[in-house]
Amino acid sequence: MTSSSTPSTVDRAFEAALYADSDAALDTAASLLAADPTADAELDRRGREFVAQAWRRGWQPADLVRIVRRELDDVHLRLAEALIRAQAADDRARGPRWRAQLAELTAEPVQMDRFSRATAVLELYRLLLRLPALEPLEEPAGRKAAPESRMLTRIRALLAKAEATGYPQEAEALSAKAQELMARHSVDEALLDAQAPTHDTPGACRIGVEPPYEQAKAVLLDAVATANHCRAVWNEPFAFSTVVGFETDLEVVELLYTSLLVQATTAMTKAEAAQRAGGRRRTKTFRQSFLAAYAHRVGTRLRAAAETQVGADLLPVLATREVAVTDRLDRMFPRTTTTRLRGVSDEAGWVEGAEAADRAQVKSRRPLD
Repeated sequence: MTSSSTPSTVDRAFEAALYADSDAALDTAASLLAADPTADAELDRRGREFVAQAWRRGWQPADLVRIVRRELDDVHLRLAEALIRAQAADDRARGPRWRAQLAELTAEPVQMDRFSRATAVLELYRLLLRLPALEPLEEPAGRKAAPESRMLTRIRALLAKAEATGYPQEAEALSAKAQELMARHSVDEALLDAQAPTHDTPGACRIGVEPPYEQAKAVLLDAVATANHCRAVWNEPFAFSTVVGFETDLEVVELLYTSLLVQATTAMTKAEAAQRAGGRRRTKTFRQSFLAAYAHRVGTRLRAAAETQVGADLLPVLATREVAVTDRLDRMFPRTTTTRLRGVSDEAGWVEGAEAADRAQVKSRRPLD
């Protein structure tokens, strides 16, 4: 052990650079670490501590990967993923959503000279050190991942076909059928819970809402969440929305939002090509307006699809679940604000986006008997 009166190489490097932003301080600290191979083990251990501290502040593996990818470079991302994997061996038991995030981490080796590596590690640790607290999602550690139902398997397959087809009409029909199945799946789960209560409570997950055009994407996610009995709160600085709802509904929100985003991007690309062929140069404002209109119009159609006549015996069940979701949301986010959608000023973009959403209108499912 290092004597308390003699700071370790890592301590001296951290004192020089971890709490300062200058390049000179970073070079000094990296030189210290590069010159002392015996410091490597302690440096890695401190990194695992920073990761564990991020978990205590409410972050999850996907959140950490997202912020590192956005703020730093690919080498920092690979270092972060290696740290997360290493820390997992010492971590407590986590829920299935957490374990799924760990399974998505890559395992690419990082090859570089000692000075460059030390520099990248210090830059990564600076970021980890300054992460603020997030709302804890509190996924139950003992909950096992339920096997995917046949309904979800069908939904996933329909959306994959909708994304892959080159025919807009076919994509629209497949997406409409997927939403019908999603609505049926959600109501079936509510009925099962009413007949044999599982004491399930609303959960929450974070879904990345990445630039560019993140405002329009957040509006689209909010529309999808609302139509599927969930609520979404957008965190603009950290590029994600927190979606609150029952687990089966959270699954379909993730599926549908991801698919609609792919389809919206495809439709926007085609619209831009048509505009260019007509001699008009497309702009960022066109794309922002297109996605905003698409999100607005899709939201209208999703809400229409969700307004389904149901039996009187089911209404109290749905109302109870809605109250539970709202209560969980209010406890997690006692203070929220609204924001005005910016950059929506291109008329052609708005018209094209609205028309693309009209073509993708969602049919209502048949009423329950």
